[in-house]
Amino acid sequence: MRTMTASNAQNNFGDLLDTVRREPVLLTKNKRPVGVFVSLEDLQGTYLAEMLIEKEGGYDEWVQAKVGKSLARFQKDGTRGKAAADAHTDALDNIRNKLQNR
Repeated sequence: MRTMTASNAQNNFGDLLDTVRREPVLLTKNKRPVGVFVSLEDLQGTYLAEMLIEKEGGYDEWVQAKVGKSLARFQKDGTRGKAAADAHTDALDNIRNKLQNR
């Protein structure tokens, strides 16, 4: 597994995408691991693949619907006066709750 710093990934995003197609990439920030990038092909047969790929109407349509819904909600409510970090934390908590309740 290749390791890449967050700043290197940001500055060389195309390289990150190309590498992920070949092998998982461990992303670090301040010398600490923060995430792993994997290709959709590597996720096949996992719970995450079921969440992302096997949607009725296809993955692209599902993503467009989800992103469109999120953008519409954001345009209507914005962050409701919250700081960006608080809005981000709330969004992650919401995702974690959904995953735990499945």
